[in-house]
Amino acid sequence: MTALLPLHDESGHRPGPPALVLVAHGSRDPRTLATVHGLLDRIRELRPGLRVHLGHIELNAPLLPDTLAALGDDTAILVPLLLSRGYHVKQDIPEMAAAARARTRIAAPLGPHRLLVETLHRRLTEAGWRTPATESARRSAGVVLAAAGSRDPDAAFDTGRTAALLAARLGVPVLPAYASAASPTVPEAVRVLRSEGRHDIALASYFTAPGRFSTECAQAAPGTAAAPLGAHPLMARLILTRYDETRSTTQASHPLLASA
Repeated sequence: MTALLPLHDESGHRPGPPALVLVAHGSRDPRTLATVHGLLDRIRELRPGLRVHLGHIELNAPLLPDTLAALGDDTAILVPLLLSRGYHVKQDIPEMAAAARARTRIAAPLGPHRLLVETLHRRLTEAGWRTPATESARRSAGVVLAAAGSRDPDAAFDTGRTAALLAARLGVPVLPAYASAASPTVPEAVRVLRSEGRHDIALASYFTAPGRFSTECAQAAPGTAAAPLGAHPLMARLILTRYDETRSTTQASHPLLASA
């Protein structure tokens, strides 16, 4: 991992753009951690020279408070590796950032965004999805967008927006479904689509990495089941897009964070 203690100029601050801190949830599944490190590698390849760090909300080291403590009073933009608004985005990450000396701004979650939709489409294609070529085929096709789930209505709204964007991209209905904390479940969404006469049903995996929820949802799919978003190159581009968006909106009110 890149060293967390940077050199500083005579003013005591590191010259150059703010660091990017990728904020991952954390998981006991080793595949998740491997995916996160794969994303970090891609980000560093795309943006050589950018200081890129990792902080977890829970379960894995380094924890976000430790990453921020190592930054001292340096500047950083925190990019959540999360797909929608919810408790972690609204409470956990802001509270950890506020308790640190580092001067930080927090980017929006990754979704909804066109790059996420394109990644979902590419994962479906890799799994064997083919865009229906006729009107009859479109009437018999549908997709379930399987997500983790949250009790926060903003999270459901964001997932629903992604489903709508994916439906426009694919030309067939896309129904959100959830592994926990929300409804419908994947089997329930499949039943809804079948009740509409749609029997060619694929599953798009709206998870950042493989894990228990993504595996359970894939097992409930009646046909094609795409892989999670993972360390796809478009995901690295999206993380940098959120970083750049936050940096550009910071320049007027927080010139130190926007220093070039």
